[in-house]
Amino acid sequence: MAFSCDMLVFGGTGDLALHKLIPALYHLHRDGRLHADVRILALARRHLAREQYLALAERHCRAQVARADFQKEAWQGFAQRLDYFAMDASQRGEFTRLARHLGGDRERVRVHYLATAPDLFEPIANNLHTAGLAGEQARIVLEKPIGHSLESALAINAAIGLVFAEPRIYRIDHYLGKETVQNLMALRFANALFEPVWRAGHIEHVQITVAETLGVENRGSYYDNAGAMRDMLQNHLLQLLCLVAMEAPVRFDAEAVRNEKVKVLEALKPIAGLDVQDKTVRGQYGAGKVGGQDVQAYYFEKNVDNDSDTETFVAVQAEIDNWRWAGVPFYLRTGKRMARKRSEIVITFKPVPHLLFEEEQCNRLVISLQPEESISLHLMAKAPGKGMQLEPVELDLNLAKAFRQARRWDAYERLLLDVIEGDSTLFMRRDEVEAAWRWVDPILKGWQGHYRKPRPYPSGVDGPELARQLLDRRGHDWWP
Repeated sequence: MAFSCDMLVFGGTGDLALHKLIPALYHLHRDGRLHADVRILALARRHLAREQYLALAERHCRAQVARADFQKEAWQGFAQRLDYFAMDASQRGEFTRLARHLGGDRERVRVHYLATAPDLFEPIANNLHTAGLAGEQARIVLEKPIGHSLESALAINAAIGLVFAEPRIYRIDHYLGKETVQNLMALRFANALFEPVWRAGHIEHVQITVAETLGVENRGSYYDNAGAMRDMLQNHLLQLLCLVAMEAPVRFDAEAVRNEKVKVLEALKPIAGLDVQDKTVRGQYGAGKVGGQDVQAYYFEKNVDNDSDTETFVAVQAEIDNWRWAGVPFYLRTGKRMARKRSEIVITFKPVPHLLFEEEQCNRLVISLQPEESISLHLMAKAPGKGMQLEPVELDLNLAKAFRQARRWDAYERLLLDVIEGDSTLFMRRDEVEAAWRWVDPILKGWQGHYRKPRPYPSGVDGPELARQLLDRRGHDWWP
């Protein structure tokens, strides 16, 4: 079902808009997913004529979209939807001009996508309200991070909530739009196979890893004030943890799903004081080799302080204090300039109660989100030949091969379409964001109170040695 609306992209000349949002909207147009009356308006401070912006958008779209998927005729049709409006979003008077440009239909659905710095969220929302652009049919999309701490998140949520009712606020985390993340819910709640063993009695530990080979690139000024904890773990990794650990919702709708996720966040055991030293590891990449190329240390990156103590790696041993997961460690890990790019969830099951064979008999479920989307179950099988020598084998579900006739949707395609259709299932609710910050804040304060510089690690490895020791204390190892 297609819906008509105006899609306003604030920060329309930024990397997010040009590399992700415009290509995603192009794909939706090309595939006939957008109503004929969907208009797209990019807004930014740069003074560009519409033709200049269209050329800029086309150049970036060609670079991001597979060559076979970019069709000149489709682009020309998409370009008819696309317009550009130069304005300073921090200035209230500019929104009066914007309202005149859009026209007087205040009943029209308008989606305000804030691909901007978080410090613009509140003034943009207030200015939209003053200009009459935040009526009952208006929606607002907020990119992470929502705040820098619990206090700032509460302030942002309160300010936005004065203008937009909660059902009209879409706090986006693009990980929730990934195909394999959707399949995690299908795997758990549409199949009877795993539910009986999806609990502490059968699972030894869970690992969630989001590893990047890139450094901070052009985000030095932002990243040096955020770090890996705020940039990745507080949102992406905790969202994945929620999907692994949540109970089955009573129905598959926005409120029921998000109710169960909040329960997981509220059940996380606090990590504070001296526990921060025992259950967390901070790291910062130094010089090294990634993909055969020499790379510099973090503190030499552009717009980064030379004496910066910002973490580019963080590992945490988390525990969920509830009936299903009591005693099961959840190891969360994310970092930049690591050995290889990968995002994966590894469920390690407990060994059989009696070791009949000599080999280690550990079953694992490995859910890979990137670079390839796949789900594999690691089992023990007898190797060919005499004797009972066992070797691990994989039952592999490669999603790209299983659904080879269907093009894989980008996460932003799904999420943008959900906003247009008014479906908030895959977006974070206010209490969800605040519950995540309540757990993260004591860790950040513990780092400050018991100051230790981040442990150095050379670029091209999987983080500092202390991260391995975090698991070794309980007889576990990072996978693989």
